Amino acid sequence: MTENFIQEIRSAENLNSAIINSIVLDNEKKLVTVKLLTDKAYTAADKSHAMAALRKYVPEYFGCNVEISKLTPDADMVKEKILEAIGVNFRALSVTIDKNDVKAEKTENGFTYEISVMPSLSVNGICEAVNAYLRKSFCGEFSGSCVKSEKLAADLEVEEEHENIDFEVPVRSFDISGFSFLEGTEKQGTAVYMSDLNFESEKVVVCGRIEDIRERNYTNSKNKEKVMYSFTLNDNTAMLRATYFPRMKSIDKIKELKIGDSIVCTGKSELYNGFIRFTANTIDYGKIPENFVPEKRASKPVPEYYSVVKPRPFSDISQTDMFTDNSVPACLKGKSFVVFDLETTGLNSSPSSGNMDRIIEIGAFKIIDGAICEQFSTFINPKRKLSEEIISLTGITEEMVAPAPPYEKVMPDFFKFCDGSILVGHNAAGFDFKFVDYYCASVGYMLERRIIDTLPLAQELLFLSNYKLNTVADKFGITFNHHRAIDDAYVTAKIFLELIKIKKSLPKMQ
Repeated sequence: MTENFIQEIRSAENLNSAIINSIVLDNEKKLVTVKLLTDKAYTAADKSHAMAALRKYVPEYFGCNVEISKLTPDADMVKEKILEAIGVNFRALSVTIDKNDVKAEKTENGFTYEISVMPSLSVNGICEAVNAYLRKSFCGEFSGSCVKSEKLAADLEVEEEHENIDFEVPVRSFDISGFSFLEGTEKQGTAVYMSDLNFESEKVVVCGRIEDIRERNYTNSKNKEKVMYSFTLNDNTAMLRATYFPRMKSIDKIKELKIGDSIVCTGKSELYNGFIRFTANTIDYGKIPENFVPEKRASKPVPEYYSVVKPRPFSDISQTDMFTDNSVPACLKGKSFVVFDLETTGLNSSPSSGNMDRIIEIGAFKIIDGAICEQFSTFINPKRKLSEEIISLTGITEEMVAPAPPYEKVMPDFFKFCDGSILVGHNAAGFDFKFVDYYCASVGYMLERRIIDTLPLAQELLFLSNYKLNTVADKFGITFNHHRAIDDAYVTAKIFLELIKIKKSLPKMQ
């Protein structure tokens, strides 16, 4: 609908480069207001034309209103957006250039620009990405080029390196209740929390209820057929898959175990394909203590310095112009929110399956006092091959993630970025939060579960055919490059602010 509407608007000569700044639905007044930006002088006839176009797409029982504002960016505004675009899409390049490396010149229909890039750096795709970014904020046409810079690597101002103090978080444990031998010879008194089992050890004791049992045959090195078991255990802190190769003397007792039984497994934990694999050597009987309430795990303190991903200041032109409703609801004042989105190698967000998917991109924006003011963006090397489906869906390739830092380096920086903020995401409570919670915890950082999900919030406040991110974005006239974390996070931030303006209060956290 939005695409057809804007095409009709642009059929008027003075509005041929107009863009939609916002679409606001006022349910109480039964009024739809569309705010347009144009870079040309417009007439009353142009506004009537826009009103007629809008009327076609709005139900009869709603009133219509069109507000048109002329916005002509100057060269400095364009330069700032170019630097912002490079920071979002080309992090390696962004550390080598500043405003002095960008030239912008106004033309009859828009702007041309020139970016000075060090000869050793690739310029592939830079101008295409910058042009797309500029068109999200300004009317008109943009064209640019990259030229070789005379700046030498030795001339770059190198930021002072700081090293964070490393802290080891103690592993939690509980006393085993009702221990008795099944096949072991050593009594076990305590078991570690399964949620804390993210380390390698030759001897680890876990205790939990059997949630699943699987038996399968295999052929050993002597070409003999043997049986092995896979147990999924739950100790109320997490679930763990344990592999077990039974002894002949105890196999009959093992066969009697069933789902719901509680057992104690003593075995070995080792890192395999980036995940902890647990192999039980002996199985005995034992239970979680009655009325067991897991103690809260201590977190490593917030890192003092950013390590590999440093946030960048962010300015949104719609927050600073005179014609947009920038009134901040009282519930947003004095508060900080981090709106985030992820791209992952797949949809499996449960570590108990033994093959949890990896994060390949994090995009996040910080909102303070109702204004978007900082951004955090990075690829993450998943240390595994990307599927063709994910490459097709996100546009993220092996070449893009290969030089990126691993999650062990990124998550401490993300934890620092989120410190003191309420998390916000679209369908984040049921998906994205599980990933960041797990991968932060795996390196010792415990996120508070304070999250606002814009999916149920949109369901509460809007009447749409569905509540996918792009559908809700269309409702507010927001266009974007879907299935890229930084773009999805930015749109979610805009949607969050619009929804809060409608609700006039913060929703219950998920």
